[in-house]
Amino acid sequence: MDIQSRRGVIKAGAIGALAAPFVGSAHAAGQTWKVQSTWDAGTTGYKLFETWCNSFKEKSGGELTILPFAAKSVAADNNALFEAVKAGVLQGMNPWTLYWAGKIPASVFLSSYPAGPDQPSQWDTMFYGLGMLEMAREIYAKHGLYFVGTIQHDANVIHSKVPITSLAEMKGKKIRLPGGMVSEVFQQFGVSTVALPGSDIFPALEKGTIDAADFVGPAVNYDLGFHQVTKYILMGPPGTMSVYQPVDLMDLTVNMGAWKRLSKKMQAFVEEQVKSYSLTQYVAIQKANVDAMVKFAAAGTTVSRLGQDDVDAFRKAAIPIWFNWARKDADAARVFKLQLDYMKSGVLGYVTDADLKGQKL
Repeated sequence: MDIQSRRGVIKAGAIGALAAPFVGSAHAAGQTWKVQSTWDAGTTGYKLFETWCNSFKEKSGGELTILPFAAKSVAADNNALFEAVKAGVLQGMNPWTLYWAGKIPASVFLSSYPAGPDQPSQWDTMFYGLGMLEMAREIYAKHGLYFVGTIQHDANVIHSKVPITSLAEMKGKKIRLPGGMVSEVFQQFGVSTVALPGSDIFPALEKGTIDAADFVGPAVNYDLGFHQVTKYILMGPPGTMSVYQPVDLMDLTVNMGAWKRLSKKMQAFVEEQVKSYSLTQYVAIQKANVDAMVKFAAAGTTVSRLGQDDVDAFRKAAIPIWFNWARKDADAARVFKLQLDYMKSGVLGYVTDADLKGQKL
């Protein structure tokens, strides 16, 4: 067998291992998990999540059934979701990872942040190559939770009722943003930031109580009807949809007790399924984004992109805020230190010692 053929066999075997059904003990007791997502019902993201969850019973040979729930269907808000999983009312959640900034400061560094690492591959490298997954699991364990793994989905973009083509034009605008580090950077440019859950964005835009809103990518935002209440989209420079949340990670996090009740083989199976689903969701949403942008154009939406001067100004404003968040506790500091070393490395070269002058952990 030649080298090329051998590589093909190895690749096919690896893919087959991910796709193959779990073969467990004939005596393994079946378990059922209730898992709530932060995706709204009916969106592209929730449909993908629902299909994935519904596949578990067959793939696990009946050892694990996952019942999917859309945003707010069991726990009414994000705080209630966190507490419901911690208490075991729900066995798991599929949230946006950085939602827990108030509870877990390090979580702001477990998903992309303003002017930080901006490619999905960089985040996979940090989690699965540089040891960040183990850090995340240690941090979440302190709250009685098991961080199974990250789920790639998309970048975030801003939809606006008024034209915005630069950071300067954001001054004085009232914009829905996710809070934490993201809001603090935008505030440096005179933005009045507002925190709203995803389901409240459309009515706020419709009523004009906000001028613009960040949410996820074009496909889901079209599902939510943003083209009906806004006429403008603001993105990063070509090739980067967003400079403030370019890789907005989701994850699967479960109650520690529920996790420990799984067999070791089933735990490994669930972890591999999360890795596989991360790719499935990501590419499906990117394809849907391409289709959605055609629909936005047909609805009369105008797209603007920030220029390099704005990107440079945004990074300059963001760097001190990185360090402020990293100093909030020891866990935040050690996660950020891993990322800072990576950003300074010869591989990325995102920041230099001159950029970091005067900043300390």
